[in-house]
Amino acid sequence: MRTCRVAAFLFAVAAPSAAQSQDFGALTSAAAIERTHHRVFYDPSYVPIAYPGGDVAPDRGVCADVVIRALRAAGLDLQKAIHEDMAAHFDAYPHLWGLAGPDANIDHRRVPNIERFLTRKGWRLPPSRNPGDYQPGDIVAWNLRGRHGYLPHIGVVTDRIAPSGRPLIVHNIGAGPKLEDVLFSWPITGRFRISDSQAASAHAR
Repeated sequence: MRTCRVAAFLFAVAAPSAAQSQDFGALTSAAAIERTHHRVFYDPSYVPIAYPGGDVAPDRGVCADVVIRALRAAGLDLQKAIHEDMAAHFDAYPHLWGLAGPDANIDHRRVPNIERFLTRKGWRLPPSRNPGDYQPGDIVAWNLRGRHGYLPHIGVVTDRIAPSGRPLIVHNIGAGPKLEDVLFSWPITGRFRISDSQAASAHAR
């Protein structure tokens, strides 16, 4: 897997923390950083895709697709995991799109559904404004509009540290996957952490 070649004077690699499973978190962080090497046009169009393991065209995607692709590379297929949970517990998920049942083509690509799934699995962490509380591979969701409405966004915490001392985030806010210092740029609606064992059990029936 390619690594991100970023000038040393800009970023430093964060020291591993024994509190997190390094394998899954490190894999997710590395996979997210690798996504920044791809040219991706922001495209929220509904597209029929294969199941499981389906994806939109490689040069298309939204913020959720950064998370989906990074977690899939680390070993967790959100499409399959969310579809199975929604099929069994549809009423537990947000009803914002007028659907009468789950849709494996799109459900996992919607940030509110990702947040609800990760919360239902017990992977939500308490809110924090301390950069040190965030570890590589953590998933963070925001409300871009803050007090003025609701526009969900999501990204992946990486093992790279900005000059500000905050971990850099890989996200796609419209210009393709980028590695940026945006952790506290918008109100955080959720932060989540997945360990190796949790990822492995996500598909257990």
